Amino acid sequence: MDVNVLQRQFARIGARAQVSERSGLRVRGQVSLDIINDRRGELFDIRVPGEAPADVDVLHSEPKLRHLLLMARSQGEKHKFLCGHDERHWFVAAIPETASASTVRTAMEALKPADVVSRQQRVNVRRKNRNRRRNEAFVRQGEWFFVPESQMIVNSRMVLTNEPLRRGGGKPHMVDFLYRSGGEAVYVCSRHPNGLTQTQFNTLISRTPDAKHWSWTTMRRNPSVYVKGRVRHADHATIVLQDWHEVMMNTETQAAAMRHVAFLD
Repeated sequence: MDVNVLQRQFARIGARAQVSERSGLRVRGQVSLDIINDRRGELFDIRVPGEAPADVDVLHSEPKLRHLLLMARSQGEKHKFLCGHDERHWFVAAIPETASASTVRTAMEALKPADVVSRQQRVNVRRKNRNRRRNEAFVRQGEWFFVPESQMIVNSRMVLTNEPLRRGGGKPHMVDFLYRSGGEAVYVCSRHPNGLTQTQFNTLISRTPDAKHWSWTTMRRNPSVYVKGRVRHADHATIVLQDWHEVMMNTETQAAAMRHVAFLD
């Protein structure tokens, strides 16, 4: 790995990058990416393990889009990352290993949920418009895609206001109106953040009676989520959805390489 060549590739998209060798990474023997700040602003921090050989290369770049596709190899594994600039900040997104992305644009397509890809085909979105933040198939803000459902009928009593959309511990995207439909009812507490089904909950209580005092909340897991109105986030321009739109998250959580990305939002 030639660090100077790597830095020049990042410079072509208007970014800065540094490569540091560190031991004791969260995932030993693997490359880890982060976006950090110094006195000059944001830069990509590429950390390679000190205890194992690693190689990082740029597979493709689109200077006009300010994006590049990075390949990291270490410990017999290969992972790809889309690095770029989205509105106000630089970002890193892990590409699912099942995707055959070899260019920036194919990587951007790989980050779209299957339903988004299907819809843009159905409504014949032009190729040049497929990665715009707004086209006939969707509106995008950061990692979230909003697919129009103009015929959607909701129960007004179930509509929530000023609700967050959040992935993990990132800064939430706030929406004016949100409606959930379907999904599986689960019991959630601090010890079971992903929730327990009714059967799992009953089994736990029968084995551990004190568990009924663990401050449980009833929620729905994996519901369909629809939003309307303004969608706001500090790192993105506010968008306004006049009709109901179904919410879909990009595919980076499907990537094993996700565990090598320290900063996402």
